[in-house]
Amino acid sequence: MARWRIWQRGLLCAALVVGGLSGTLVFHAQFRAQGAHQPGIYFYVATDGNDAWSGRQEYANDRKTDGPFATLARARDAIRQLKAHGKLDAPVEVRVAGGVYTLTEPLIFTPDDSGTAKNPIVYAAKFGEAPVVSGGREIRQRRPLSNKDGFARPELLHGKRPTEQLLGWVAILPEVKQGNWFFHEVFVNGQRRQRARSPNTGFYFTDGQISAANPAQFKYRGEDIRPEWAKQGDVEVVALQKWAEFRLPIKVVDESAHTVTLAQKRQEWGEDKNVRYWIENTRDALDAPGEWYLDRREGKLIYKPFVGEDIRRAEMVAPVLQQLVRFEGDAPAGRFVHDLTLRDFTFAYTDWSMPANGYVDDQAAFDQPAAVELAGAKDCSIERCLFTHLGQYAVEVHKGSRNVRVLGNVMTDLGAGGVKIGDPTLPKADADLTSGNTVSDNRIQDIGKVYPAAVGIWVGQSSDNEISHNEIGNTYYTGISVGWTWGYGATAARGNRLEFNHIHDIGRGLLSDMGCIYTLGVQPGTVERYNLCHDVTRYVHGYGGWGLYTDEGSSNILIENNVVYRAEDGGFHQHYGAENLVRNNIFAFGRTAEIRRTRLEPHRSFSFEHNIVYWELGTLLDGSWDDGNYHFDSNIYFRTDGKPFPFAKWTFEEWQKRDQDVHSLVADPLFRDPENADFSLRPGSPAERMTFQPIDLKEVGPRD
Repeated sequence: MARWRIWQRGLLCAALVVGGLSGTLVFHAQFRAQGAHQPGIYFYVATDGNDAWSGRQEYANDRKTDGPFATLARARDAIRQLKAHGKLDAPVEVRVAGGVYTLTEPLIFTPDDSGTAKNPIVYAAKFGEAPVVSGGREIRQRRPLSNKDGFARPELLHGKRPTEQLLGWVAILPEVKQGNWFFHEVFVNGQRRQRARSPNTGFYFTDGQISAANPAQFKYRGEDIRPEWAKQGDVEVVALQKWAEFRLPIKVVDESAHTVTLAQKRQEWGEDKNVRYWIENTRDALDAPGEWYLDRREGKLIYKPFVGEDIRRAEMVAPVLQQLVRFEGDAPAGRFVHDLTLRDFTFAYTDWSMPANGYVDDQAAFDQPAAVELAGAKDCSIERCLFTHLGQYAVEVHKGSRNVRVLGNVMTDLGAGGVKIGDPTLPKADADLTSGNTVSDNRIQDIGKVYPAAVGIWVGQSSDNEISHNEIGNTYYTGISVGWTWGYGATAARGNRLEFNHIHDIGRGLLSDMGCIYTLGVQPGTVERYNLCHDVTRYVHGYGGWGLYTDEGSSNILIENNVVYRAEDGGFHQHYGAENLVRNNIFAFGRTAEIRRTRLEPHRSFSFEHNIVYWELGTLLDGSWDDGNYHFDSNIYFRTDGKPFPFAKWTFEEWQKRDQDVHSLVADPLFRDPENADFSLRPGSPAERMTFQPIDLKEVGPRD
């Protein structure tokens, strides 16, 4: 069933991290090595254990008087007791057997649960097993829906030719009716199902703009909005605005004026016309296989199955918790949670939530929590875990955390994004600064299921972090976002290293104004190097699908040895900033443009040196270039169709007279197979004369 599939998926994803058959053998060899007892203290946890037992035996004895614990919390408490009775004089490992461990509240680690550098504490899966830490609850009691259930439009559930497979099913949930449980997600056989939505595919469009008033209001078209939805009170409009979304309940519908009033105001910058939106959480929208609706007043979950889906045998899970694990340290007081590791778990089934007046995302869904949160943590690790079926972010490291490692995890099917590092506000003191953390060798795919603007890895006001060897793909917005200061103001984001990341399939035509790597603010010491970025597409009527995007105030950043191709609006874009150095990169196959500079400024924006720009469509230099406050030199430019091209509004000769690209060439760089993304150089390439250094991408992405 679905639990078995999660277990299999955990093993498969872990095997994929190391790659291929040989990698799988390495993976199992690592587990075999782990399976052998090393000197130390061991506790055991199993689904058939008992918290009244000692937890020191791997299996229950014949008399069933001793054996493993039943819960992780009991193992944590046992370690606390061990420490209370003496010095921690050996490493401690909690070995957890396979199975599903359903939490009723988050598992919390405090400074009292810490290990030491010499004797760390590790919670890990037993050899060859994949325990699932779940925040969900299985919904077991289900029956076919009947007209007696009071469904307003039963014909929507049954279709034109009713069959048993197409009928709706209902589960009676007293906790929901009592107001003790309100979930926003349902998973059937380990697959996310769609909350009742209209239209089923595509979007409705507003008639003009959404007003900037509080509350927001817009004109709707035709019969896209129903008056009864306002009476229901919790029917939501989910609208896409440039680079973010909002989710607001409908409050008033005026049929005569064809207007709808929402619960609060939209974003300050939401002047889009004919805005895309859809409706969620109404019975009327329950008209397609795989959709569900939760009637909170009646305490009924109604589900319309797919053809051939056997609901009698299916596993149906809805989340109860929004978070699974929290590390709760106090960095300003010097009380860290430290030297503690979580390894080889699956973390699954968390919910998302929304205030009564809705949610408005400013950018990146940065304010959404994570399933595993580390606050005031030091020298801790989250390793080789699978994060899936989550309502928000997977991992958050903030509030003064240092030297935390997020290594070799798989994160997929996420309501928001993968990893958040740091906080959105400037630290009040050095002790509050989150710094020196590592996010490496993770695979982050298929995110933004609830919050489309969420990013793969977000770094806020945080410094000296290493973001390396990750694969990030299938996002609706940016891949990696670093910095959280707009303009030239104070910032704590500096010295961050973004290297050897593979970032691809970004945007997927949904949002706008994004990039594989997106930065904000002055960032001395920040480096972007050896990253592979490709296939960035934005909304067709929007703008801004870039590769490397230095946005507002991005300054003092080194960008080198990156390869960017098929970024819709160009490989590099600087909105505004100062003294960035862009050197020895390959930018290829932008569709509308290759390089963009937006704002004229009284200082040098950036230097662009020893790069290769290779394209077929669009302009070479887009945007604002009149002031000359930039420096181009020793680059190679080649347009594959052989057509002449300007440098902004000048010929190449005129451009050179402006003291730009004096030593550059317009020539074929002789890539081996650029159409198939092989940008290695053939012998005799003119790049050799330009001292261009070949870019070796063999180390890009997750390592064994």
